[in-house]
Amino acid sequence: TECVSGCVCPEGLFDDGRGGCVEQKDCPCIHNNEWYSSGDKIKVDCNTCTCQKGVWKCTDDVCYGTCMIYGSGHYNTFDGKFYDFDGSCEYVATQDFCGDKNSSGSFSIITENVPCGTTGVTCSKAIKMFLGVSDGKLKLENKEYKEIQRDVGDDVQYWNRTVGLYLVIEASNGVMLIWDKKTTVFIKLSPDYKGKVCGLCGNFDDKANNDFTTRSGLQDNNPLNFGNSWKQSPMCPDVTQEIKPCDLKPHRKSWAEKECSIIQSEVFKICHSKVDPLPYYEACVHDACSCDSGGDCECFCSAVAAYAQECIKAEACVFWRTPDIC
Repeated sequence: TECVSGCVCPEGLFDDGRGGCVEQKDCPCIHNNEWYSSGDKIKVDCNTCTCQKGVWKCTDDVCYGTCMIYGSGHYNTFDGKFYDFDGSCEYVATQDFCGDKNSSGSFSIITENVPCGTTGVTCSKAIKMFLGVSDGKLKLENKEYKEIQRDVGDDVQYWNRTVGLYLVIEASNGVMLIWDKKTTVFIKLSPDYKGKVCGLCGNFDDKANNDFTTRSGLQDNNPLNFGNSWKQSPMCPDVTQEIKPCDLKPHRKSWAEKECSIIQSEVFKICHSKVDPLPYYEACVHDACSCDSGGDCECFCSAVAAYAQECIKAEACVFWRTPDIC
């Protein structure tokens, strides 16, 4: 038989997408535009996936959800929706008093946002945590936490401990709060709360497209309408426009872009395919422009740390802090 030129693999072998021919058992898998060989394992949230014959086989443990609030008004919901909201008031970050079953909740977390800098952007200054029916109440502010009220015979127990830079408060009802004692807070919820929470952190139902559900239960596409609906006091003004600090402080823009470029640089290269750096870079530039009343390094460092934290969650550890940087 005559040979015919062409790009095909011999019978029984398969094109591996990288210019080679392999047996079926050695077919690679793809994740976030990266190729993995057969037998490779990756972490996706709290599950482990193994590449088998070109297909990912994953464990199906139910994972804790994490919502992150950081810097000047950046939110990343339990379902991974990233948005900005600069309101100056107290807002419901997350609670399980939702919908018609309003009365039967076990916790509520409120973020108190105040202006930081002169451009009008806001940061989370204090966090209040209400636990249980009898309202055990904690407040995190000025680098420390205090019990405002702790009733006897509490139905929800809680513990606090310090881990590195963070203060961790863990409650027996599956709610955990991790605070950097500045403007970053992570709220972790056990899987039992899936689809049962509401507030600025979304509804934790694994769908990001319905996270902007207002207090009245309607879906909105506009982060401002959504955010305004979760304010605690009707006396606070509504946010009517998105603040663009780099337009207001153009002289800070080139410094901000230069500093924040670390997020898109080689330093974080191993993370880029796992966590999209662009929203974190833009948030960093936004914060570096807006922090104009002292503490500009702290704003920049918090913004980079937020991306580094997401990288760690995606199993990409990056050592980015140096004596010169943060």
